[in-house]
Amino acid sequence: MTDSYQAALARSAAIEQRLDDDPGSLRMLTGDRPTGALHIGHYFGSIQNRVKLQQSGAEIWQLIADYQVITDRDMLGDIQGSVRNLTIDNIAAGLDPDRATIFTHSAVPALNQLLLPFLSLVSVAELQRNPTVKDEAKSAGITSIGGLLLTYPVHQAADILFCKADVVPVGRDQLPHLEQTRVVARRFNERYGATFPEPDALLSDAPLILGLDGTKMSKSKGNVIELRMTADETAKKLKGAKTDSDRVITYDPAARPEVANLLLLISLCEGVAPEQVADEIGDGGGGTLKKRLADAINTELAPLRARRLELEQDTSYVSDILRRGNERAGEVAERTLDEVRERMGMVYT
Repeated sequence: MTDSYQAALARSAAIEQRLDDDPGSLRMLTGDRPTGALHIGHYFGSIQNRVKLQQSGAEIWQLIADYQVITDRDMLGDIQGSVRNLTIDNIAAGLDPDRATIFTHSAVPALNQLLLPFLSLVSVAELQRNPTVKDEAKSAGITSIGGLLLTYPVHQAADILFCKADVVPVGRDQLPHLEQTRVVARRFNERYGATFPEPDALLSDAPLILGLDGTKMSKSKGNVIELRMTADETAKKLKGAKTDSDRVITYDPAARPEVANLLLLISLCEGVAPEQVADEIGDGGGGTLKKRLADAINTELAPLRARRLELEQDTSYVSDILRRGNERAGEVAERTLDEVRERMGMVYT
């Protein structure tokens, strides 16, 4: 475990304490790229913490990052449908649009304008070293990284800092992006005066969930269980999940990562230790393991899927949520941009 990860864990624990002591002092922002349907990696890695923060009384900002679709692809595809589906997924999972601000990148120009002063605070070498950018490029099969993908972490800093969020629920793989935001906030404050908080990660109980093929879970790889899948589709997909040849099921993340990953998912759904799940399955083999996981996921997601079907029937409801969210985000972003201009001495009237 690296020193930086240990520090992130300590800050995450401090957020948990604030949730108990003073949840109203927390402002959370998180976002999703509308490049496809949300999946169980999003659900366990971030969405559950979004809902947890909301229920605690924290202020919630939920970004649908439509501009970031073009960081690693040439075509947008059905961007309107994807934005709508992400909005529905989040609400179906428990995000309350009356308590959370749900908005899109492209509708908030002042947020995106913050990218310019923020870019002046980082070097090209720092951006090129960011491991998440490298992973995104590799996953998309990109050999020549474009300017938007290279500056992706700084754009995310603008996303987080425009509303002065101080907590971001993420998995471990997203920590490099958040660290870039902390650097941007720190350097702006040092150069121009105290303006932005240095946001911390609220790490989930499942900071890194593998895909069904044993590699990183990714929509582009097709190794995911989508939240919107039916129970039958889920069971069929899980039949192809990678395990190993040993019929006796044990929880050994180092030696048996694929089996351990499936046990972890059952643990997250059922609320029992993965070691206990392994003991209960015993010599039942991979088939029994996958059957239990299908039942666990389908039970966990049944309420979400039922609510999702209801929301899909009301197109005006989703449109109204985005309209209201975009209006509020625009107002806050304009105020922050005005403050930034003032700090930088760029107010001329």
